Amino acid sequence: MRTITDFSPLYRSFIGAEHLASLMDKASRAEKQPAYPPYNIESIADDKYRISMAVAGFVESELDIESKDGSLIITGTKQTEEADANRKFLYQGIAERNFERKFQLADHVKVVSAHMENGLLHIDLEREIPEALKPRKIAINGKSLLEGKTN
Repeated sequence: MRTITDFSPLYRSFIGAEHLASLMDKASRAEKQPAYPPYNIESIADDKYRISMAVAGFVESELDIESKDGSLIITGTKQTEEADANRKFLYQGIAERNFERKFQLADHVKVVSAHMENGLLHIDLEREIPEALKPRKIAINGKSLLEGKTN
């Protein structure tokens, strides 16, 4: 049973944070994603991240990575071949099915690179905060906070 939480009291404290409300609404009613393929998300350094996804059996040409509207979408489409149709498996434990995995990216997070190594797809991400959004000192009466100080 899912309980619905009312976050509206929090919204009154944040000016211009309407996008947070929509993100929370999306997360609360997000469709359940399948567990395939498994993945890790790790923090490499400050503002640098990596998604590692196990894509055994896929080659680079069968994978598609797209970043749009604050989402990262990774799609794997397995090409069926005539030779595969004639194979008879006694046991098939390696999943070779198509998939689509979506990740919601935070503001100012961009995809830097992607590469495959040992059956893992690695996608490197970085958060770049624009200069206009970084903290800055505000002048009072036309003077900088640091200018008026004398020892």
